[in-house]
Amino acid sequence: MSLHARASLTLGKVAAALAFAGLALSAHADTVRVTVAHYSDATAPYFEKMARQFEKANPGTTIKIEDVNWDTLQQKLQTDISGNANADLAIVGTRWLLDFVKDDVAEPLDGYMDASFKNRFIAPFLAPGQINGKTYGLPIAASARALYYNKDLLASVGYPNGPKTWNDVIDASKKLKAKGVAGFGLQGKEIETDVYYYYALWTNGGDVLNKEGKAGFDSPAGIKAATLYKSMIDQGLTQPGVTGYSREDVQNLFKQGRVAMMISAPFLAKQIKKEAPNLKYGIDPLPVGTNGATYAVTDSIVMFKNSKVKKDAWKFLDYLFTKEPRVEFTSTEGFLPTTKAEATDPAFNDADTKAFIALLPQARFAPTVTGWEDTAKAVTNAMQAVYLGKAKPDDALKQAANQANQALGH
Repeated sequence: MSLHARASLTLGKVAAALAFAGLALSAHADTVRVTVAHYSDATAPYFEKMARQFEKANPGTTIKIEDVNWDTLQQKLQTDISGNANADLAIVGTRWLLDFVKDDVAEPLDGYMDASFKNRFIAPFLAPGQINGKTYGLPIAASARALYYNKDLLASVGYPNGPKTWNDVIDASKKLKAKGVAGFGLQGKEIETDVYYYYALWTNGGDVLNKEGKAGFDSPAGIKAATLYKSMIDQGLTQPGVTGYSREDVQNLFKQGRVAMMISAPFLAKQIKKEAPNLKYGIDPLPVGTNGATYAVTDSIVMFKNSKVKKDAWKFLDYLFTKEPRVEFTSTEGFLPTTKAEATDPAFNDADTKAFIALLPQARFAPTVTGWEDTAKAVTNAMQAVYLGKAKPDDALKQAANQANQALGH
């Protein structure tokens, strides 16, 4: 046994004896546990850095960061909560909030917020975290969607400033097909396959849910949107084998110059600059059918009701939503500012970010309703069946609407 090991063994005994005598060795009375969602390889280092800075300014408080992949995050949180082993704070998909509120595990934050704290936020981004008039989540990350287009390819077929309507997209794609290039990158696999359909649904005047809160996507506008995508597949205007491509896969095709147009979030611009610096791209609003629209998404950070260190947890939240921490997080990850102070920072003074911010007045958010995940799954299954030619748009959407209405409690 090395000297080092023996020394620690002796220290261990001393610590045990002290603990036994009821004396805590550590001065750190409070540990705040934070589960963060893994956005990129920069996520954990960022939160670790914020934790150390906060600890320095608040001696006696320890911040413990746990970085979890998105695809396992929801399951992990549910397991932790049911075992009463959850962290004090966690990043969640805002659409999960309703279930947390229903299960009474999320702490309402209004009692901690004064008017000036609330006023830090860009209002549309605070709204999704509010349920029944109470705030349960703060917008830690936000993004919207726009059409990315390959400037060289689009200019070569007469659209130097990108397409403005779905008819433009089809016309440009036909001309590109003649040159052996896939025009429009269409996602047909994994998470957000339903959202890729909503882009066409919303811009053709349709809605996912109607005024009664029932499925509204099987409307004439919904059928028109599904038919639009299917006809593009049939005419060879998309990449082949659409249902084999997740959003990330389509983004990779775009970066490689193998599709000329696709719809994605602000972070794609960051990736292009790093991975395909010679690619000239433009960012346009979603193509218009009858009207303009975009999809906006927030992820929320929540405090759990069973936390024993709420005061310290709130202090750390407060710190995360001050200007410098926000600017660093948002600009590093390629998101949109959610607070007014960060929005004024030169980091967001670039054309790409401005193009996305300009779309926010016409933003749609996923509805905060119970049964939303099952509704999304029904739509995804329907669209995959349509893309594969296994079902006609109206039949597939009607069947999905029946499943959605069951999930939505209708």
